[in-house]
Amino acid sequence: MSAVSEPLHAPSAAIDTEWWRGAVVYQIYPRSFRDANGDGVGDLAGITERLDYVASLGVDAVWISPFFKSPMRDFGYDVSDFCDVDPIFGVLADFDALIEKARAVGLRVIVDQVYSHTSDQHAWFAESRTNRTNPKADWYVWADPKPDGTPPNNWRSVFGGPAWTWDSRRKQYYLHNFLASQPDLNLHNAEVQDAVLDVARFWLDRGVDGFRLDAVNFFLHDQALRDNPPAPEDGRPRNRPFDYQAHIYNQSHPDVATILERIRAVTDEYGGVFTVAEIGDPKPQLEMRAYTAGDKRLNSAYGFEFLYAGEITPAFVEKTIAAFADGAADGWPSWAFSNHDAPRAVSRWATEENRDAAARCFALLLACLRGNVFLYQGDELGLPQADVPFERLQDPEAIANWPLTLGRDGARTPMPWTRNAPHAGFSTAADTWLPVDPRHAALSADAQETDPGSVLNAHRSFLKLRAAAPALRTGDIRFLRQSDAVCAFERSSADQTLLCMVNLSETAVDIAAPAGRWRRLAAANLDDGTSSLPLALPPFAGFVAEKT
Repeated sequence: MSAVSEPLHAPSAAIDTEWWRGAVVYQIYPRSFRDANGDGVGDLAGITERLDYVASLGVDAVWISPFFKSPMRDFGYDVSDFCDVDPIFGVLADFDALIEKARAVGLRVIVDQVYSHTSDQHAWFAESRTNRTNPKADWYVWADPKPDGTPPNNWRSVFGGPAWTWDSRRKQYYLHNFLASQPDLNLHNAEVQDAVLDVARFWLDRGVDGFRLDAVNFFLHDQALRDNPPAPEDGRPRNRPFDYQAHIYNQSHPDVATILERIRAVTDEYGGVFTVAEIGDPKPQLEMRAYTAGDKRLNSAYGFEFLYAGEITPAFVEKTIAAFADGAADGWPSWAFSNHDAPRAVSRWATEENRDAAARCFALLLACLRGNVFLYQGDELGLPQADVPFERLQDPEAIANWPLTLGRDGARTPMPWTRNAPHAGFSTAADTWLPVDPRHAALSADAQETDPGSVLNAHRSFLKLRAAAPALRTGDIRFLRQSDAVCAFERSSADQTLLCMVNLSETAVDIAAPAGRWRRLAAANLDDGTSSLPLALPPFAGFVAEKT
């Protein structure tokens, strides 16, 4: 860990310990949010500059993707110092200023924590690889080769190739579920657990309000190093060797929950700290429930069901929500339609012709779901997936699998702030780390600010409704049968019942009027100027109504 100054902000004594329940969290990818120093890469000072804008959306918190010291082989998810800021993004004082500004505008701050692995340039790994007897020899996952010199088992890396790399210093292989430059920490070792808990305390002392825990189901491995079996054919595309295995032994270890309990114990010392797990698994519901069960594990979890879905239907929405809710009475989910790891939802679920209407429709649906809402930067502008030419790709996964996958760069391009400025107001540099898609400049924040019908202002309207409606923020959910195109459900609390209906198709659909008296509170793509319920929904139209 780096030598650092004393924390500038201590946790408040008066804390709403469940501020996070039903909250809306805005995800910021710092490389691409705002470049304050003109080097073509976003930074912490740039985030601080734009926190007023974020607060204006009506969100409760920001989640900032990694800004820690890193060689950037995986753009910050390969950490070389957990307790320092990478010079690309600034210095610790810039983070302190960000915390101060966030508090001033009423936002909480959540940061990533990457405990599954480190960079191969981390001091811990540099020591661990020197020999088999040093104090950190068992801090990473090392294994002897098979008698023929091949890796100890058949595990595959997410990014392609074996999950093992040979190290001649120790004459052993080390495990890396991701890039070879991202060796896996051995979290079976209690000393390693203690070390990452110290990292958590460092950032909590610095004033953060929560953690998004990266790759939680990769925390532990099968210590017997058994081979993974082949994955059964389920119709999903298989573009990577990783997709051909059932990941029984290199992830989802049953003891992961015990580590989460240790993390929760630390965060509970500070009060009001939010913890959410990322679970990268095709069917994450069991782990989502397990990792959030009771009051000793994490507050919430999210998977990739919506993030990787090629289409969205009412049946899919109901199935996804119900799969978590069944048997998880005390659990609390989080949902995201887009993030830095997945192509933008509006490009996956709608044609270019329907883009703006679909963006408003999806915004209404997301705001009405039970659980926490994660809104990815630029989605509030209706940004489509950017077109990044091969020669400008940065994402190692996109480069390795091109052209069979869209990769992640198209969701990571710079945020468009000003329509007529160079690089859409993101940076004054001659060039930026990823190019700005020309379509994005026309959708910039300033271009939408004064248009009451813009996608931006639709998001503000729906999030304002969510904040004011107890039924939307923390109420129950009950799905209703309408049609194959209309997603319909009730949200209810002790004093409020709301009806939510959205047409997820490209054609108009007649709807059945519900029993009782209803007053419409909000609508997407319904311009009839009334508060009554419609008898039909145009393409990608929807509404929220309150029972009176």
